[in-house]
Amino acid sequence: MGWMAKRRLRTGPTAALPANPDPAELLRIIRLSDPDAKADGADILAADVRVHAAVKVEPDLVGGEMEEVWALRVAAEGPLPFDFYDRFLAEGVAVRLDGLALCRGQVSDPSDEERGAAVILPERPSEERLAEVLGIEPDESGAFEGEDLRAAVVALKTRPPAAQELLPFATDLTAVELRGDDLEHVGTVALALADALQGVVVDRWCFRIDTPGDLL
Repeated sequence: MGWMAKRRLRTGPTAALPANPDPAELLRIIRLSDPDAKADGADILAADVRVHAAVKVEPDLVGGEMEEVWALRVAAEGPLPFDFYDRFLAEGVAVRLDGLALCRGQVSDPSDEERGAAVILPERPSEERLAEVLGIEPDESGAFEGEDLRAAVVALKTRPPAAQELLPFATDLTAVELRGDDLEHVGTVALALADALQGVVVDRWCFRIDTPGDLL
């Protein structure tokens, strides 16, 4: 069973979890990435992917890093998902359920990645408005850097499902990326910025953030 499961799991990014996730809680988490995600039998459909029901596999799937492993395989429904959505979905689920991620045969711990927040906005804000909200003046390159916060404005070429509520009003979809050592502070600033500029806050995996503690 474990060997066959590993062969199947190699066909898509996988969240390797220490316990079988509760279906309702898993759906709630995935809806932070795609609010329109829905159950389809034991699976979950989100954007262009299918999250298959958890399968118990051998611990050697993740090199013995976990005593018990329940694997959630994320598979494309049709063409390859845009902007690595399948990989980000697997990693975002893994980090929220104390698991590991498996992609192209490589095991990683998403919690080790640098974290931060991005505020997705329907239009690009002026430097003056950003400076007012952030309390930081931009440098010559247009970046904002204070003692405990760094911010940069980037144009979005894709439309993350978590930000779909902005799309009917979006004229120039933009993200303000925020980084800092104090993640709770980063989250607080991001939520204030989103409130001031009618945006949506997401983490590095494009899962929606509703409280500062969601970044921790």
